[in-house]
Amino acid sequence: MINWQSQSAEPPYVASIFNYYLSDDLDGYAEYDELTLNLVKQMPGFLGYESFKHDGRGSFISYWKDMDAVREWASNPEHIKAKQQGTNRWYKYYHSALAEVLSFRSHSL
Repeated sequence: MINWQSQSAEPPYVASIFNYYLSDDLDGYAEYDELTLNLVKQMPGFLGYESFKHDGRGSFISYWKDMDAVREWASNPEHIKAKQQGTNRWYKYYHSALAEVLSFRSHSL
């Protein structure tokens, strides 16, 4: 389920998809995970996110108003530090992709 900032957004918007496999060295990971999640919620153009973790694998999908908002988050100093730590220590593997969401439907009981 998507954790929208306010209400679900009307397409088009951007999805930033980050998939990863954690390493054994997770020193500081939980703290930075919480810090960056709190920071991203304050970014202009941030619409919401969804996250899944299981057996050391995970996916974090964030939703953005436009590419300008994505670029602004990418240049955030704390986000840059987190990405460096991830590359150097926390992730055995990761990949990321940006996608334009043209249509969105959901259902819940």
